[in-house]
Amino acid sequence: MEKTRLWLMYPAKLITRPIIHELGHKFAVTTSIRQASVNEEVGIVSLELSGERGETKRAIAWLEELGVKVEPVEINTIEG
Repeated sequence: MEKTRLWLMYPAKLITRPIIHELGHKFAVTTSIRQASVNEEVGIVSLELSGERGETKRAIAWLEELGVKVEPVEINTIEG
């Protein structure tokens, strides 16, 4: 198992969709929200994914297909 920390940027059209919930059911990954900020225009989430490397890559590809911008977290702002 590997842990990957990501920044997710949601467009306005996806803010009300439970994407992180779907992600945990669609793929064999565990999700942990580390930080989040959401308003009517954009959602920004720091998410930690745990799982096998191939499954994590498939989960990230799915997010990108939905229109979520995904970037790696370079500095851990919250340790734990």
